[in-house]
Amino acid sequence: MDELVSFLRAVGEQTRLRILSLLSSADLTVTELTQILGQSQPRVSRHLKILVDAGLIERVPEGTWAFFRLRGHVPDAEDRVPTSLLLGQILKAINLEEVETKKDRARLEQIKTSRSRIASEYFSANAEEWDAIRTLHLPEAQVERALVGLFGEKRYSDLIDLGTGTGRLLELISPYVDHGIGFDTNREMLNVARANLAAAKIENCRVQQGDILSLALPDECADLVTIHQVLHYLSEPGTAIAEAARLLKPGGVLIIVDFKPHDLDFLRDEFAHLRLGFSDEDVAEWAAEAGLKISETRELPPDTSSTDKRLTVGLWKAVDPRAPVEGYGVKAAQ
Repeated sequence: MDELVSFLRAVGEQTRLRILSLLSSADLTVTELTQILGQSQPRVSRHLKILVDAGLIERVPEGTWAFFRLRGHVPDAEDRVPTSLLLGQILKAINLEEVETKKDRARLEQIKTSRSRIASEYFSANAEEWDAIRTLHLPEAQVERALVGLFGEKRYSDLIDLGTGTGRLLELISPYVDHGIGFDTNREMLNVARANLAAAKIENCRVQQGDILSLALPDECADLVTIHQVLHYLSEPGTAIAEAARLLKPGGVLIIVDFKPHDLDFLRDEFAHLRLGFSDEDVAEWAAEAGLKISETRELPPDTSSTDKRLTVGLWKAVDPRAPVEGYGVKAAQ
């Protein structure tokens, strides 16, 4: 009863309803909300505090910034928000054709456009590095088709993408999951990912800054974890696999995409690759140490007709051998 009263008090104010409606479409900073709402920062901050205290939204630090988002997008096996369904009905009841709401949405689109421009500038500045590596292996489309082939017919509830980069994997996997969140330490790359997800109109996946070797998430909170072209940047790849295993629910799946062993030393010198690929034995050993079992491997060799393509892409599917618990996870907790 106390939780319900707190909820009703929090949503029973026009500005806070506007904030909730905006956050249902995007993660936003105080500054961005101030620009959209046309109110002072102290006033907006007070409204945000009420919503945070009521458990309806959360504040997510990102360097010197902080984003606000609706609760429920970050997988959390301990999170219980019994009012989440009620909030969903309230948000659906908001008339998007009202003058104030239409103005909010127009300003939100301006914010998204600005983010997209900044992201594009960053991407352009770094495109030469990414393009140079892409020319060394099969086209991304072929790699992505093979990756999706590892999913099978199963639909996943909660996805965590470690080292999400531009968010491409979230775009690719979003049709197969209920909720997804990508973590990366690079704020500029997260801006690129947010812009890409917004452009693709993907609303079931978000991104957040975080150390992929030690995330502030509870154990057993995801049934799918992905690590795409990340391990070769790490001095201790096994640590990332162990963190992924910690996050997996019983019966969960980890998918790793990276290069097989190679001798292209210039990738280490010019592009900060700390490891020159991984063997099946390497990945299997790290998986076993983390309590996982490799269930499937795939190898995508380079196109031999091109002398430039010299990298073989490896895909590994590891599973948590524990039997899945029916009804276990975020939905059951909520």
